[in-house]
Amino acid sequence: MYVSHLSLLDFRSYASADVELEPGVNAFVGRNGRGKTNLVEAIGYVATLGSHRVATDAPLIRSGADRAVVRTRIVRGDRASTVELEITQGKANRARINRGQAVRARDVLGVLRTVLFAPEDLSLVKGEPDGRRRFMDQLLVLMMPRVSAVLSEYERVLRQRSALLKSARASRRSGGSSRAESAAAELATLDVWDARLAELGAEILSLRIQLVDALRPAVAAAYEQVSDADGDAEIAYRSSLPALSAGNPPELSTGPGDNFADVGHLRDLLLEALVTARPQELERGVSLVGPHRDDLVLTLGGLPAKGYASHGESWSFALALRLASFRLLGGDPQNSADSPAFWDPDLGTDADPVLILDDVFAELDVRRRQRLGDLVLPARQVLVTAAVAEDIPAALEGVRFHVEPGTVTRD
Repeated sequence: MYVSHLSLLDFRSYASADVELEPGVNAFVGRNGRGKTNLVEAIGYVATLGSHRVATDAPLIRSGADRAVVRTRIVRGDRASTVELEITQGKANRARINRGQAVRARDVLGVLRTVLFAPEDLSLVKGEPDGRRRFMDQLLVLMMPRVSAVLSEYERVLRQRSALLKSARASRRSGGSSRAESAAAELATLDVWDARLAELGAEILSLRIQLVDALRPAVAAAYEQVSDADGDAEIAYRSSLPALSAGNPPELSTGPGDNFADVGHLRDLLLEALVTARPQELERGVSLVGPHRDDLVLTLGGLPAKGYASHGESWSFALALRLASFRLLGGDPQNSADSPAFWDPDLGTDADPVLILDDVFAELDVRRRQRLGDLVLPARQVLVTAAVAEDIPAALEGVRFHVEPGTVTRD
């Protein structure tokens, strides 16, 4: 899989842009603030419907415009597909595949897959759990596009349940017979939301556990390769469920004889935990149990990477997470491991992801640059951004583009 053409209209700093891309290495070179990252951000947005730089779509629309359009031509095997996304201020985004009728934006998920590494990824190691949860969930969506709907529904149920908890807390504190009746009705409704949260949460939890189990050896191998065996990198899933939280962190896995990933078992555990946590939840007005409270635990040499790893080690760990994702998605031709059981068979084996390295090499020393260049070279397509061409390892020869404000020219 590779992107052969990118067209932008009123996206970020570009009033318009048309860029013809090639398989192999494509490097965008230009000083900071010239718009290099905007180009790869647009490609990543087509794959994930999200930006690696901002949480909302509004900044993606060029100042003064009311919408932005991103169009890509994606080649997979001997077939080419055109995906167009229209990002509109204050409205639902629209999408078209092969210039057909408008569809929901999430209907294009799976047509293009990317793995993007950027300076923001340092927060995977040094930041808060929400970034690591997002990392797992985005990877799951790339592997199983239908998971996007499950995650969206879970977020909706979580918002509704949290609002009900706050309302019930207010009713309980107000006193009076009418308030007591209202609180009783709210608690009855809460049972319904508990059941739905447990159902959706169990599916998400099961998939995350399987994902981490599949990622674990790939992360260890990638860290060893990029850092020259500078410590053992390990990952584990930490659940908010008391029944799964023994140990620090719990070594949840999907090996023979366990049922950590069994959806029915996890649903029962979630319901049990919700019943136990209800008094505390009503007191605080927040949902305290579920995958929205979980974390991906990173350790280096047996110690928590957050707080103990050096800056270089943290960079290497973040990079290992992305390289492991790339391999898990089938992007490493040397990776002969079986695909995880939850892999979407409709994606096929020729849907290897596009690898994007956004302003990465400037943050690495010469040794790590060279190692990274050698590791990503087998990829079908690599998109690189750099402030100066000298930052790009010699191994990554390919097409070069010069980027100035609003313009992209091929060298």
